[in-house]
Amino acid sequence: MPRPARRPSAGPPRARPCPARRGSASAVLSPYRLWRRWKSRLLWCWRSIAVFWLGLARALAQPRPRPRPRTKPLPRSAAGPEPPQPGAARQAAARRAGRCPGQKSGSAVPPARVEKPPLEQLYRQGPLLGSGGCGSVYSGTRLADGAPVAIKRVSRERISEWARLRNGALVPLELALLWMVSRPGFRGVVRLLDWFEVPEGFALVMERPQRCQDLWYFLHQRRFLTEPVARGLFRQVLEAVRHCSSRGVLHRDIKAQNVLVDLATGEAKLIDFGCGAILQDTIYTRMSGTPEYSPPEWILFGCYHGQPATIWSLGILLYELVCGHLPFHTKEDIVRGQLVFPPRVSQECQHLIRWCLSMDPTHRPCLEDLFEHSWLQEPCLAQETAEMHP
Repeated sequence: MPRPARRPSAGPPRARPCPARRGSASAVLSPYRLWRRWKSRLLWCWRSIAVFWLGLARALAQPRPRPRPRTKPLPRSAAGPEPPQPGAARQAAARRAGRCPGQKSGSAVPPARVEKPPLEQLYRQGPLLGSGGCGSVYSGTRLADGAPVAIKRVSRERISEWARLRNGALVPLELALLWMVSRPGFRGVVRLLDWFEVPEGFALVMERPQRCQDLWYFLHQRRFLTEPVARGLFRQVLEAVRHCSSRGVLHRDIKAQNVLVDLATGEAKLIDFGCGAILQDTIYTRMSGTPEYSPPEWILFGCYHGQPATIWSLGILLYELVCGHLPFHTKEDIVRGQLVFPPRVSQECQHLIRWCLSMDPTHRPCLEDLFEHSWLQEPCLAQETAEMHP
């Protein structure tokens, strides 16, 4: 009888390599081939980086278009993005475009009269009084009656913000703001008497007292001011700031150099609205003015509200008047907020300054709180001429 076939011994079956395993086994490369592969990948990466930087260099080398000046909306007037066109070309463009938005209502600044003579026929320009980032100011004389004036010339290249008139013309925002706060019944702000569009830009004609000094020069001739004199001048600056706020204007550069003192009458006038803006309830993300007067919220967060920042600058101004120097000189000093007073400064004056220079903007007073402070209720000597001379 035939013997049965022997069964294979039990055990795990032999694993046959699957196609993937066979492929991976066969894909084992020699060191030479691995080096070739990584070399090609590195070359591809370096080529991509070189193409990127070459394209960036070509883009930076090309001349960039000049940014259009920003415009600020004015009460009852329309804003426009285009820069002003010279003379008749702008008027023709306005006629072709028809009525611009906001033309039905009144404008904050009256348009220049076409029949008005040029600047040289109405005013005689004198020597330079001072210059800054916004323009140069010259002494002048009105030829009609010999009245002293100040002529500020603003170059068109220096104008960063514009305002549109109802006839479609664009003027510097400074001109519009100055006209908004210039009222015959209020003497705390320098009045804008006239303005002209000249080939290089604009000329602003303002009033100029006969015998006057800016408050910085007036202060440093005396090293510091007594509290009665400082109280009278500071109260006038507060009146000017309140007037500007009522007209919807934020000055943004309140400092001793921008306060003009009439030596004959003791009157103080707020000048130079080149850093000003339209007053708004929302935050500002652009700072204009003097760094030593910047509030801490601008340094820490890059934004600020108009009224608390104004109160901060008023506190800096009052400290400078009674102490003879600025309280802070660097950003670190401002953020630290440490104040040191000489013994001659009264406790009430120190309290007012510390209140204005509160690190938290919500803890600072408003303008009406300042007027009601006990230190400002005391008598002042700003109107006495004898106190106005060193």
